[in-house]
Amino acid sequence: MTTDPLPLAQALLRCPSVTPADAGAQEALAGALHDIGFEVWRLPFGTTANLFARRGTAGPHLCFAGHTDVVPPGPGWTRDPFAAIVADGLLFGRGACDMKGAIAAFAAAAAEHSTGPGSLSLLITGDEEGPATDGTVRVLGWMADRGHIPDLCVVGEPTGARRLGDAMRIGRRGSLVARIAVHGRQGHSAYARGTENAIHRLVAALAAMTAAPLDGGSEWFEPSVLQVVDLEVGNPATNVVPATARATVNIRFNDRHSGGSITAWLKAVLDRAAPEHTLDVSISGESFLTKPGTLVLAVRDAIGRATGEVPRLDTVGGTSDARFISRYCPVCEFGLVGDTMHQVDEAVPVRSLAVLRDAYVGIMEAVGC
Repeated sequence: MTTDPLPLAQALLRCPSVTPADAGAQEALAGALHDIGFEVWRLPFGTTANLFARRGTAGPHLCFAGHTDVVPPGPGWTRDPFAAIVADGLLFGRGACDMKGAIAAFAAAAAEHSTGPGSLSLLITGDEEGPATDGTVRVLGWMADRGHIPDLCVVGEPTGARRLGDAMRIGRRGSLVARIAVHGRQGHSAYARGTENAIHRLVAALAAMTAAPLDGGSEWFEPSVLQVVDLEVGNPATNVVPATARATVNIRFNDRHSGGSITAWLKAVLDRAAPEHTLDVSISGESFLTKPGTLVLAVRDAIGRATGEVPRLDTVGGTSDARFISRYCPVCEFGLVGDTMHQVDEAVPVRSLAVLRDAYVGIMEAVGC
């Protein structure tokens, strides 16, 4: 393990760890961490490969969280997505910015910053891009049982909007998926008396849900958003009033709501517009916020010194594994620019890996690790 993050980033990228496969990625990381004094635990849960590594036992304890799994590369790449080719100053590969590059940068930072008074750890999962049931959430339980909960966790998700260091994340909106089935009474469309058109009732319910914004936002969060993402009837006949119509709704909600309060609101709307219905709700995460305090501001200042950018504190984007970590300790997110994540020819400037390493070293020093 060297203080140059590029070799490890390339080694990780050459492992085609498309969820749920690991393809050797965590073994490559474990070897690098072992070489710089980390004790490594391999923690498989179900079919998911996970890793926890720690160096030192004293406080303060800073943890880096990330994932080695990636989304499928898809067609259209101009370079092999798993060859880790460097061209024109860019490192190409699926996962370069989301987020194997950040993992390599943190490991390189730990190699460079080897004399801190506290302790460092890494929580790495292979389940972030998948269902996220046997990854970070399970490792956190293991950590809590063994006294490994940190004082602060930094998640290496891409946070840069245009430039490395222009933003760091201190919270996320919650996410809820509601699957709705509205029931009516089937019949001939020419003899509609006595029928109940399930589509009409469902449309009325959806119109009520989308008639007004859920809220106007809050101090740290943008307004909550409701999107109808699927409609289904499956009626092949043009002369039959359908008995059932279905819709799927996704709601990204801020800290003015909870999954429970959103569910209650949906139920009330459906009770009024379509009394005969079923509602199945899945909450993948509640909103959370790590309020700016001494630790968050110390992280922000360290990033500014390394990158020349004073990062904006925000809560934008979808969900991340930080939603699980927030239940245990303060958490923020900082990583590379995400302009090519999940895209064809995903790439990151090689220079950015070194700058991110320097930012992580600064965070270690600021936290006292």
